[in-house]
Amino acid sequence: MSNETSAKVLRHVVLLKFKEKVSKDSIFEAEQSFLYAIDRIGAIKDFEWGLNSSPEGLNKGFTHAFVLTFKDDKSRDAYLPHPEHLKFVKQLKPKVDDVLVIDYWT
Repeated sequence: MSNETSAKVLRHVVLLKFKEKVSKDSIFEAEQSFLYAIDRIGAIKDFEWGLNSSPEGLNKGFTHAFVLTFKDDKSRDAYLPHPEHLKFVKQLKPKVDDVLVIDYWT
């Protein structure tokens, strides 16, 4: 599959593995906090998220996928130190066992 006809965008993929002791309510609170932060950060071109539903059993405990789209490196670089992003990260850290982040160009 080729992306020759469309403009390239930068995808920022965040996978979360929550600690076993974290309640469903606390996970829901984290999801809502991320959505709140995303709404306040203008550098983001597009955003989507979802829960793992793969039947392969290869997710290694990662349950949540967040995919942010940026038009360029500059936009992504503005997002990373943004106060709303940092506030969310601080709130999230005690709840997660592991985080995996990858960025790629389409």
